[in-house]
Amino acid sequence: MSNPTPTLKRHNHRVHPCKDDKKGALLRFLLEKNSDKKIIVVTSRKTDITSAQDNVTIVSDEELTANKELRCEMMISYDLPSKASKYIDRISRTDTFALILVNPSEERVIHPIERLIGRTIMQENVEGFSEVREEKVAQPTRKDANPREDRKKEFLSRGEEKPKREYKDKKPYSKDDRGESKPWENKDKKPYSNDNKGDRKPWEKKERKENKFLGKDESGKAIFSGKSGDRNHRHDGTPRAKAPKLTGKRISIKPIKKKED
Repeated sequence: MSNPTPTLKRHNHRVHPCKDDKKGALLRFLLEKNSDKKIIVVTSRKTDITSAQDNVTIVSDEELTANKELRCEMMISYDLPSKASKYIDRISRTDTFALILVNPSEERVIHPIERLIGRTIMQENVEGFSEVREEKVAQPTRKDANPREDRKKEFLSRGEEKPKREYKDKKPYSKDDRGESKPWENKDKKPYSNDNKGDRKPWEKKERKENKFLGKDESGKAIFSGKSGDRNHRHDGTPRAKAPKLTGKRISIKPIKKKED
């Protein structure tokens, strides 16, 4: 969509914030200040606004739409319509100045108008009529806040120390109760002695005894003195022979001699 206000310069299109109870006084101030211009004041609904100046015409949106030939040098919007397209019809009747009187509840309607015309509208506060807004103190962001330091300051401001924990039922350790043993020592555990296991150390392997063939049982299975004899002997008690290693077929390759000429 093309810009509907190609001849209206940006610095001549402005918004004047004002409360409803001061709009009448602000309008009279603007009309007296621009008494040398042809002015149209447009409202979205019928109001009791009047003016004795000959250069001022007060109409509603319906009356403005019905009169296609109505033009002016300055368009003053006493309030804003509910649709942004109706406001575009207003500023299309002027090529010099356009002013808007808005209260805080009407500011949300300005954004659709700015999107439609493709640019922002300048805001100008008129001294004595604009609303003075209180500046809010910026709260610290999550990045700047330090909860640990805040808790530390809060604790120090109390001036109280954390009470020490008391253990009433706990008895102090005494050697008279348990003898020479320490609380972490096991009294039932016997120390290692060479008399019990001979000269062998705990980490040394036991000596393997020779596995002997003792005969056969009722089913004919060989019996041995050790547990691993079944795997290394035949049923008749003779040791198993090692399986011969399979070797591939040898191929003798003789070098080829060149024939003599």
